[in-house]
Amino acid sequence: MIENIEKLFIKTFNVQPLDIKKISADGSNRQYYRIFSVKTNVIGVYNEDTKENIAFIDYARQLRRAGINVPQIYAEDIENNVYLQQDLGDTTLFSCLQSGDKNIDKWYEIVVKELPKIQLVNNFDYKNAYPRDAFDKQSIQWDLNYFKYYFLKLAGVVFNEEDLENDFARLTEYLLSCPTSYFLYRDFQSRNIMLYDDKVWFIDFQGGRKGSLQYDIASLLYDAKANIKHQRRKELLNLYLERLKQLINIDEEDFLNHYYAYVYIRIMQAMGSYGYRGYFEKKVSFLKSIPFALNNLKYLEDNIHLEVELPTLHKIFQRMLVSSKLQNLNENSNKLTITIKSFSYKKGFPQDISGNGGGFIFDCRALPNPGREERFKRMNGTDEAVRKYLESFPEVNYFLTNAMNLVNQSIENYLKRGFSNLSVYFGCTGGQHRSVYCAQKCAEILRQHPDLSIIINHIEQNI
Repeated sequence: MIENIEKLFIKTFNVQPLDIKKISADGSNRQYYRIFSVKTNVIGVYNEDTKENIAFIDYARQLRRAGINVPQIYAEDIENNVYLQQDLGDTTLFSCLQSGDKNIDKWYEIVVKELPKIQLVNNFDYKNAYPRDAFDKQSIQWDLNYFKYYFLKLAGVVFNEEDLENDFARLTEYLLSCPTSYFLYRDFQSRNIMLYDDKVWFIDFQGGRKGSLQYDIASLLYDAKANIKHQRRKELLNLYLERLKQLINIDEEDFLNHYYAYVYIRIMQAMGSYGYRGYFEKKVSFLKSIPFALNNLKYLEDNIHLEVELPTLHKIFQRMLVSSKLQNLNENSNKLTITIKSFSYKKGFPQDISGNGGGFIFDCRALPNPGREERFKRMNGTDEAVRKYLESFPEVNYFLTNAMNLVNQSIENYLKRGFSNLSVYFGCTGGQHRSVYCAQKCAEILRQHPDLSIIINHIEQNI
């Protein structure tokens, strides 16, 4: 994969890369690499889903021709599922929000004014749309079933399936009763908006299709972890509508009636994703978005009346809001979250996506290396034999003791100051043995602390 990316880079730019480093893909299955050279830095992408690659590349070129700030596609090798795109840096709208950027209000206002330009692109060609060319009845059913099977069932929320399906049918009919011929971005949220060169840029639009205007503005303003205040949502929605009305004629009352129905389905779709990633794939960080989504749901249940009758869904929402299982997640969200990762120095440092930026990177390469022994080569630091091997060396315990002393000092300070995130990363040559072992031991020790929520990720093990 990296070899194919490197070949494509050399063929495109006629220069050898100085370095290639893997960068975080957040919740995506795509793999991203930053390629450094004397001429330019670009992003190399590998994605085994060929149809998704074709959709992204085609959409990027169409949107750029329409004057939308999306990354330039420099080259593609569809046969090997790799392509090169413009490097827009690492700053997202979400990271600015989390860091308390003083310009965050300005950025959101720019974004909501830009959205109508995207939605109203003329003569957009959906021939390469993937997986579907319209947010139609089938698409809506997929989202609702995603919510039912990956959130409700996994979270243990009780419901009557037949009654729920009846509500789903009524909601679907209502959603499709408004105009649905616009470009629907599909995942228009703060992590997919980059801030680069003092402009806003848009990524991850490959799921775009024909649909309503309401869906994307609902996605942005009810993005769970962005946690936008309700009054600010109203202000931004009004700003969006003002800009939209400058471009087309709309029935504002009808728009708003349908808008909140789209807010509901977007929250349900997001919760399906949190459930799938969190409960099914065991990626605990996704579960931490659930309390924020529940807060949004509570606001809707307390303040919004839909024109469509959904009695079973509203009962389910009320059960979700009082669920002890989900309430426990809410308690965890108030704790200090320690994100622990093991990684390979060959592939670069992990990216901090909390927006906090604080923490430690410990270099385990000075420790005895199990990877040099044939018996351990197919194992990693979670295997008992590797653990026993490393624990037989006193310098390993000495290293961990010193590392934990530093970590504990920061934890004590962060808890007093009400901080929400601290990163603790352990790196070794291949990210297989020493770093995995140290990350596991760190997590075991910190899990004994009642005021901490622990997230652990072994990058090279994909767990």
